[in-house]
Amino acid sequence: MNDQTTDSPLSKVIRERRSIKANYTDDPVDESLIMDILDDAVWAPNHGLREPWRFIFVSSEEKENFLEKLVLTFPKEMQENRRQYFKQPAAFLIIVVPEDPRQKQREEDFGAVSCLIQNFQLLAWEKKLGVVWKTNPHIVDPKVRSLLGVKPGEKIIGFLHLGFFKEESIPLGRTRTNPREKLTRFQDI
Repeated sequence: MNDQTTDSPLSKVIRERRSIKANYTDDPVDESLIMDILDDAVWAPNHGLREPWRFIFVSSEEKENFLEKLVLTFPKEMQENRRQYFKQPAAFLIIVVPEDPRQKQREEDFGAVSCLIQNFQLLAWEKKLGVVWKTNPHIVDPKVRSLLGVKPGEKIIGFLHLGFFKEESIPLGRTRTNPREKLTRFQDI
């Protein structure tokens, strides 16, 4: 850390937030909580206020039904492994974006959605809701796209795995490289 670091509530939550991949409690994740978080998360910067996102929520109550349909999209020999993998989170939020044919807009949209997801993760952390953004190969599988009603011209940007966490199960934080080591001044190029 450097001597210019502030201890504001925002910098604290940014530094303390972790991706929670397992060890969730049995508490269900309620749609109203997800909507409360999304109400703030959508204030992410986005070019031209295109708001290039839509959401598919798989509630804790619907998870088993979804899980049984999802595992059938995998080869038979992988289905039990995937069932165990997807069983861990209490719920899922799937983020879908338009695939703009223009490269600049497509990249702007990806940046905007990434900001939205970071907002979501930070806001969820304050509520002890663990989140991990997963971009496994199934997000491009035509069978998964069909299961989720993803239309041509849209792309799944990821599955957010959701579940409440216990304080004692928070993974240790890793250090970050000091940004001064990655800064080049134009005058030095």
